[in-house]
Amino acid sequence: MPTIKIHSIEPLNHNVRRFKTGKPEGYAFTPGQATHVSIDKDGLRDEDRPFTFTSLPDAGHLEFTIKIYPSHEGVTDQLDELKTGDRLIIEEAWGAIQFKGKGTFIAGGAGMTPMLAILRDQSQKQTDAVEQVIFSNKTKKDLFLEEELRVISNDNLLLTFTQENVDGAEHGRIDEDFLRKHVKNMDQFFYVCGPPKMVESVEKLLKQLGAEAGKIVTEGS
Repeated sequence: MPTIKIHSIEPLNHNVRRFKTGKPEGYAFTPGQATHVSIDKDGLRDEDRPFTFTSLPDAGHLEFTIKIYPSHEGVTDQLDELKTGDRLIIEEAWGAIQFKGKGTFIAGGAGMTPMLAILRDQSQKQTDAVEQVIFSNKTKKDLFLEEELRVISNDNLLLTFTQENVDGAEHGRIDEDFLRKHVKNMDQFFYVCGPPKMVESVEKLLKQLGAEAGKIVTEGS
């Protein structure tokens, strides 16, 4: 399994970090794919976690945008202790969330990260594949990459916060009333990623509102 050196670590908010690393020669993936990552240090090499590539396949480096969980012992805790020059171990790429056609992207918190490469790829290709991006977070401090998301969503970014009122954004969870208000076309693809309970709830609601089951794309579907 290849090892990659960390070139830079950039904070995107209080608990989300962008890791840029080297890229093994010939390493290939498609936007939305992930790999298993472990830390190349004694006691940590056998403990891995799946992370999605947020760089594009033609970039000369790899990038991972990762939410750090200090309460989780292991990889997602130890990542915050790493420095430039440390090394990670990666495996082959595998499918996480796959682009299938024009649609609305619905993300909760760190669920945005599997969508980033897809959104960046479609923006770079100048397609009209992004109908809307709906991004839910608890509070404003949890938001990350807002300016870029506005650009790569063709300025069709809708923010909602569940625990804070924020000017220019919705307040509350993505429930039936929210979807009825903000999604008028059910004959499109819906990409949903976030905490498992949120994904389950939104998927169920979309089906109730008329979306085709085959057009609701979640991780692994």
